[in-house]
Amino acid sequence: MMPSTRLANLIDGRLQAPVDNRWLDIHEPATGVVFAHCPDSTAADVDAAVKSAQKAAPGWASMPSEERARLINRLADLVEARLEEFAALESRDSGKPVALARRLDIPRAVSNLRFFAAAIIAWDSESHAMESGAINYTLRRPLGVVGCISPWNLPLYLFTWKIAPALASGNTVVAKPSEITPCTAALLGELSIEAGFPPGVLNIVQGRGPTTGQAIVEHPAIKAVSFTGSTRTGASIAATAAPQFKKVSLELGGKNPAIVFADADLSDQNLDTIVRSGFANQGEICLCGSRLLVQRSIYDSFRERYLARVKALRVGDPEEASSDLGALVSREHFDKVMGCIAQARDEGGQILIGGHALSPTGRCAEGWFIAPTVIDGLPNETATNQQEIFGPVVTLIPFEDEADAVAIANGTGYGLAASLWTTDLSRAHRMGAQLDFGIVWINCWLLRDLRTPFGGTKQSGVGREGGAEALRFFTEPRNICIRY
Repeated sequence: MMPSTRLANLIDGRLQAPVDNRWLDIHEPATGVVFAHCPDSTAADVDAAVKSAQKAAPGWASMPSEERARLINRLADLVEARLEEFAALESRDSGKPVALARRLDIPRAVSNLRFFAAAIIAWDSESHAMESGAINYTLRRPLGVVGCISPWNLPLYLFTWKIAPALASGNTVVAKPSEITPCTAALLGELSIEAGFPPGVLNIVQGRGPTTGQAIVEHPAIKAVSFTGSTRTGASIAATAAPQFKKVSLELGGKNPAIVFADADLSDQNLDTIVRSGFANQGEICLCGSRLLVQRSIYDSFRERYLARVKALRVGDPEEASSDLGALVSREHFDKVMGCIAQARDEGGQILIGGHALSPTGRCAEGWFIAPTVIDGLPNETATNQQEIFGPVVTLIPFEDEADAVAIANGTGYGLAASLWTTDLSRAHRMGAQLDFGIVWINCWLLRDLRTPFGGTKQSGVGREGGAEALRFFTEPRNICIRY
C-alpha cells in the first residue's frame, strides 16, 4: 500500500467510499507515520450495508451448505495465495513483527475459513424419540443479518474467526474491523468479490466504535452481535442490545495467570513458552499470562533464568526477521501502557527489567516501542495486578501451595485463560477444575483446537466461540415434534 491509499467499504458487493466522504488516518506504529486512510463511516453507511444484507439473506440461507462452503474455501485459497502480502500489511498496520504475522495471524485466518467451511457440512442435527410414539428433531436456521465487530490486536485472525461461522451457517454479515488496523479486512473484502460471494452476503463497514460500531449494535434488523474487545465496551453493547432481545457474544478482557509449581518441567523449551506467554505480540493478546505465579521454593532460581530470557528478547523494526517484539499498536495505547508502568512504580513495584520506552535506530526512531517489563513485589490486590494492561508487562507473584495459587489466580474480576505448569497429573486435574477460567492450559500455552469452546467467565465475557458453539450462536434452534 502506498501512503496515499484510501480503503473502501464493501457494501452490496461493491467497494464504496463513505457516504459523508470522511476519512481516518491510519498510522504505522513502527514509524508513527500515516500511510493510509480508512472510511469514517456513519449510521447511513451501516444502514446501506444492512439493507444489502437483508436483500441477500434469503438466497444465501437457502443455498446448499456445500456451495456456501465452496465459496468460503475459495476465499481461503485466495488469502493463502497472497500470504506474504497479507503478513506485510498486517505488520505495517499493527506493529507486530512480519515473522509473527507470517507464522500465526494469516495462516490462522486461512484455517478459520477452512475449518468452518468443513464444519457446516459435517454439522448434524439432534433427534429424540419418545416412548409415547413421537419423535423430536431440531432444525437450526440462520438468524438473518448479523453484526461482527473485531479488535485490533489480531486483526485478520479474529475478523475471520467471527465472519466464517456466521457465513457458513447461512447468515449475511455486516462486519466492522478496528479502525486502528483496518487494512487486511479491506483486502479480504476485495478478495470476497473475486471469490464470487453474492452481493450483500459479506459487508465490511469501516469506522470508529462509537459511530459505526454503535450503529451496528443499535440497528433493529441486525439479529445478533459478536464482539471482541474491552470489557467496558462489551458492557455498553450488552446494555444496548438487551432491550431488543438481541443475541450477543462478548469476548472481553483478561488478567491471566501462569502458575509455575516447583515440580514443573522447566526445560529451556518450556521456559521459552512461559516467556512467550507473557510477551508474544508485545503482550497484546487477551490470552497472555500477565501475572506469573511462581511457587516460593523455586522463586529466586526461576526468576534468574526467566529474566535472562526476557532480557534476550529483541525489540525492533517489525520488518526485520530478528525482531521478537515490534511496536505497540497506537500512540494512545503506548501512553496507556507507560501510564500503567508508572502506576506500578507508585504502588511500590520493583522494575526488574524494562519499564521504559525504546527508540530503535533508523526508520523506527519515532515508533511506539516499549521494552519488555517485569515487575516484582506487588500483592495481587494492587491495581497493577487487577487491571488489564495489554502490553509487554508481566508481574511476578510468589505463592505457597495449591490453595494459595488458586486463591491468587482466581482473585481478579476476569476469567479468560490460565496456564498451569506441573508434572503432577492429579494436581493438574484438581486445579483445572478449580481455576475459574474459560480456558486452562496444562504445560502449554496458546495450543488451540478450533473445535473447542473459547471464551471466559466473569468480566471476560458472555458466551463461547469456536466449533459447534459458534454455529449454535449464529443459528436459532427450532424443535419439530411429530406424533406417529
